[in-house]
Amino acid sequence: MTFVTCDLCDDNADSVSVVTGLNWLSYGGRAAFGGEIVTVKCFEDNSRVKEHLGTDGKGKVLVVDGGGSLRNALIGDMIAENAVKNGWEGVIIYGACRDVDALATLDIGVITQGCVPIKSVRRDEGQLNIDITFGGVTFRPGEFVYADNNGIITAPKALV
Repeated sequence: MTFVTCDLCDDNADSVSVVTGLNWLSYGGRAAFGGEIVTVKCFEDNSRVKEHLGTDGKGKVLVVDGGGSLRNALIGDMIAENAVKNGWEGVIIYGACRDVDALATLDIGVITQGCVPIKSVRRDEGQLNIDITFGGVTFRPGEFVYADNNGIITAPKALV
C-alpha cells in the first residue's frame, strides 16, 4: 500500500478527518500503513489488545484508546509479532508501547504516544469495536484509517 496522507487529504478534503493536538511517535517497521478500523478501549490493561491481534487482521488497523496513559505499555514485541503473523497492517495506540528496538524490525506499523518499559496489567478488561474518540477524531469500526510520517487521518470509505 503506497500513499501519502497529504495527498489523500488533498484528494478527499470533504470526507477525511485529521487527528490533531497530539504528538505521535512511529515505532514499527512500516512508516506508512492503513486499513479498516477495529477498535479497543482499555486503560493500562492490554488483554483485549492481545486477544484482538491474535485474530485475522488482513487489511485492518487496530486503534486503541488507552486513555493516553504512559504508565503501562499496551503492546510489546511478542504481541506485535503475533499481529504480524495474523496479517495486521498496523496499530495506533493512544497510550504507550515497549520493546521499541524489536518493534522497529517488524513488518507492521506501530504508532503510539510514547514508550515505557513496564508491561500492562491484566484484568481481562476492555471494550471491543465501539466508537472511540481522541485527537479530535472519532474512530468508527468499519471505517478506514491511514497513517504515515505526516499524520493520521480517517475516512468513511477506503481511499487506497
